[in-house]
Amino acid sequence: MAKALNAELLQAEQAKVDANVLSGYDLVGFGSGIYYGKHHESLFYFVDRLPAPENKRAFIFSTSGIGMPPFIYDFHKPLKKKLLEKGFDVIGEFSCRGWDTFIRVLNIVGGINKGRPNKKDLRRAEDFARGLKI
Repeated sequence: MAKALNAELLQAEQAKVDANVLSGYDLVGFGSGIYYGKHHESLFYFVDRLPAPENKRAFIFSTSGIGMPPFIYDFHKPLKKKLLEKGFDVIGEFSCRGWDTFIRVLNIVGGINKGRPNKKDLRRAEDFARGLKI
């Protein structure tokens, strides 16, 4: 995604949260792996401390062991709600399967989705990102 958007990558822990953190960007992506049904807690901590943006578009992305079956639970919903409350315009969401060893029982068999995201997933992520430029 970063390559397709010619974007800078920044981990939530690396960012100094002040009024200027996002000032140079029109579009900001927020994402992580999914842990116990939601994005990593450091991402929520980061978003909580951001000042309200002005005219900022955002997108959400994630990887998870079970994908994101909407009939079970929308993993993006808590983060999307927080971003909308903050004042972001959420224009897209992307999710794909990821290697998962987070649940201890999965370690016995080496996890699930080993090798994911794979080339096909990464190509889908790039296509998604290119679509955000419109």
